[in-house]
Amino acid sequence: MEAQVGPWDEAQAQQAVAVLKAVADPSRYRLLWALTDRELPVSKLAEIIGAHVAATSQHLARLRAAGLVDSRRDGTRIYYRTTGPRVRALLEGAVLASDGTGTRQEGTQATGEVTHPATEKARAGKKARAGRPAPAN
Repeated sequence: MEAQVGPWDEAQAQQAVAVLKAVADPSRYRLLWALTDRELPVSKLAEIIGAHVAATSQHLARLRAAGLVDSRRDGTRIYYRTTGPRVRALLEGAVLASDGTGTRQEGTQATGEVTHPATEKARAGKKARAGRPAPAN
């Protein structure tokens, strides 16, 4: 069964582009992954992405403007969470769209960042060219 696509809706298209632009920054993408299925304070989020609290707050403001995160205040702390499962679906869709086969191997760097198989292959190729053995797959 094919998905039905409605007629062009300019307002909806502009909102979709705003969401994609908000997620297009690596720090904001990592913030959204960190907030998947949990709520965290700005200070912890800043630590996760390795940025100052002020810069992290600006990223979160952009994500909130795009409708991707909500916040709540508890005393002097502000906690953030995603606006629902559609945000995780967006992140997972981006991973699938970036992988031509529709499958993906899990890998992590020391920073906790999820790596893409094509990136790992490129790194292995560079190591092999540098005279070092390539990692076994």
